[in-house]
Amino acid sequence: MARTLRLAVRYRLVTLTIAIGVIGIILAVSGAAAAVPWVFGLYALAIAAWQAVGMVRDMLRGHWGLDILAVTAIVATVLVGEYIAALLVVLMLTGGEALEDYASRRAKRELDALLTRAPQLAHRMQDDHIVDIRADEVRPGDVLLVRPSEIVPVDATLSSVEASMDESSITGESVPAEKVAGDQVLSGSVNGQLAVEIIASATAADSQYQQIVALVAEAADSKAPVVRLADRYAVPFTVFSLALAGVAWWLSGDPVRFAEVLVLATPCPLLIAAPVAFIGGMSRAARNGVIVKGGGVLEQLAGAKTAVFDKTGTLTYGAPTLVAIRPENGFGADELLGLVASAEQYSSHVLAASMIDAARSRGIRLTEADRASEQATNGVQASIEGREVVVGKFTFVADRAPDAARTTIAAGELAVYVAIDGRFAGSLLASDRVRDNAKATLDRLDELGVHETMMLTGDAQATADHIAAEIGITSVRAECLPADKVHEVAAIAKRPVIMVGDGVNDAPVLAAADVGIAMGAKGATAASESADAVILVDDISRTAKAVEIGRDTVHIALQSIWLGIIVSVALMIVAAFGLIPATAGALLQEVVDLATILAALRAIGVRRDEKAAVQSSAAEATSHSRSPR
Repeated sequence: MARTLRLAVRYRLVTLTIAIGVIGIILAVSGAAAAVPWVFGLYALAIAAWQAVGMVRDMLRGHWGLDILAVTAIVATVLVGEYIAALLVVLMLTGGEALEDYASRRAKRELDALLTRAPQLAHRMQDDHIVDIRADEVRPGDVLLVRPSEIVPVDATLSSVEASMDESSITGESVPAEKVAGDQVLSGSVNGQLAVEIIASATAADSQYQQIVALVAEAADSKAPVVRLADRYAVPFTVFSLALAGVAWWLSGDPVRFAEVLVLATPCPLLIAAPVAFIGGMSRAARNGVIVKGGGVLEQLAGAKTAVFDKTGTLTYGAPTLVAIRPENGFGADELLGLVASAEQYSSHVLAASMIDAARSRGIRLTEADRASEQATNGVQASIEGREVVVGKFTFVADRAPDAARTTIAAGELAVYVAIDGRFAGSLLASDRVRDNAKATLDRLDELGVHETMMLTGDAQATADHIAAEIGITSVRAECLPADKVHEVAAIAKRPVIMVGDGVNDAPVLAAADVGIAMGAKGATAASESADAVILVDDISRTAKAVEIGRDTVHIALQSIWLGIIVSVALMIVAAFGLIPATAGALLQEVVDLATILAALRAIGVRRDEKAAVQSSAAEATSHSRSPR
C-alpha cells in the first residue's frame, strides 16, 4: 500500500488523469453525462497547453520534437468531440513518461548498488581511538589510519616511520614505492602489508569513492548520440503523420479521420526506446563491473575497430612475481627461497608477498624468525634457526657480505639479493607477469570486430616486444612519453579507437581516444576522470565485455526504435481508412508504447549474462575434465 502511494505521488499527472476519468464515470452514472465532455475536454486542453509551452521552448532552442503531434492530436480529438480519446491521449502522454521514468529507475538499479559497495570510509585517529568517518569528511591535518591493502583516501604525508605503497595505478611503475616519515603519499595508492598513519594534506575530492559518485552522476545524466538521432526522426515522422492525417481527412471529408490518424502517431516510441535501451546498457555494464559515462560511449564501443593498451597494470598484473632463482656459493635453490620467504614474512614490501607465495606454491615450509627487522627502502634482516639472513637491495646486502656480486637481468626484471651468515648466497629475479586472460581478451575483441591492436608503453622496446609476441598484439610503440601516446592514437586510421590504461601517465591518451577505458580497481583516480569508462575490478576481460554490451545495446535500441516506427505507421495507415476509431486507436498506441519499452529493457541483459555465465562455467568444467591429472 505504501509503495502504491509513493508511486501515485511520484507520477501525479497519471494519478490526476485517472482521477479525472473516474470523475467522468461517476458523472455519467449519476445522470450528469452532459458534464463529462466539458470535464474531459477542458482537462485535455489544459494538458495540451502545458505541453505546448514546453514544445515552444524546445523550438526556440532549435529542437523539433514529437510534442507537436501530441498537442495536435489532443486538440483535434477535443474539436471533433472524441473527448474519451482525448483523455486517453493525455493518459498515453503522462503514462508514457511515467513508464519511461520507472523503466529508467529499474535499469539504473545496478548503478545505484555500486555506491553501496564503494569504499566510503576513512579511519581518523581521535583522542587515542579510531573513528570511522565518510571519506568526504576528511580535512587537511586529520591523522588517518590506513590498514594493510587499503586504498589511501586522500593526498597525505606519511606519519609512520616507513611504508610500502603500490603506486602503479598512478605512475605506471610496477615496483612499489618505499616511503619514510615525511614523504608524500598519493591518494589512490594501495598500502602494503603494514598498517600506517598518515596526515591528510587535502580533501577526498580525488578519492576513488568521489570519482565513482561523479561517474555515476555523469552516466545517469548523459544522452547518447543515437538518442539525438532518434530525435531527428521527429521532423520527417511529424511531417509524414500530419500529411497522412490531412490526406485521410481530404479524401473522406470527415475531420474525425484526421484525429484518428494522429492518435496513433503520438507519442512515437522514438521518445522512449533509445533512452531506456541505453540506460539499460549502462546498467548492464555496471553490473559487470564497468562504469560507462554515457550512452554515446556504448555507441562508440559498438563500432570500435582498434584497441590500444598500456602495458604495466593493464596487460600485466602490475605486481612483480618470482621468475628465477640464482643460488651461489653452494646454496640450493629451494633452500635459498625458503630462507628468503621466511625472512620476508616480516617485511611489508610487495616483493615480500611474491617470495612468500612462490615458496608456498613449491611446498616449502616457512620458519619463524628468532628476531627480525626491516630497514625502510633497503631490505630485511632476520635470524632464522641460528642463521643470519639478509634480503634486499644489492648495496644493503653487500654491506654485510663483501663477496656479493651483481647479477645480469633482462628488461623488465629486478633482482633481490641474499646474504646468509655474512656470505653471498645468490639472487632472485622478479618480473611483472602478463595477465592470464590477456590473450583471451584480445581473441574475444577480434571476434567482436576489433581486429587491430596496439601496445603503448614507456618500457624498453625489448620488454614490450616480448609481451606483445606472447599475447598477439599486432603493433608496438615502446619508450613513449604521455605526449607520444596521444600522437600515436591520433594517427590511427581505423576508428573508433579504444584506449585501455590504468594510471595518471595514461590520462592524456585516455582523454584523446574515442573511448578511454581506465582500469580503476586500484584507485586510478586521474585515469578514471579522463576516461569514458572505468573497469572497477582488476580484470582486463571486462574490456571485451564492454564492447559486447555496447554492440548489444545499440542493436536493441535501433531494433526497438524501428519496431515502434513500423507498428505506428502500419496502424496509422489502417486508421486512415476509418477502420480504427479514435478511442480504440489511443488504446492501441498505449500498447505499442508499452511493447517498445519492454523491447528496450532487454538491454539490461540479465538473462544474456546469466546464459553466458552458465556457458563459461560449462566450458571451464569441460577443460578441467580433459586436463591431465
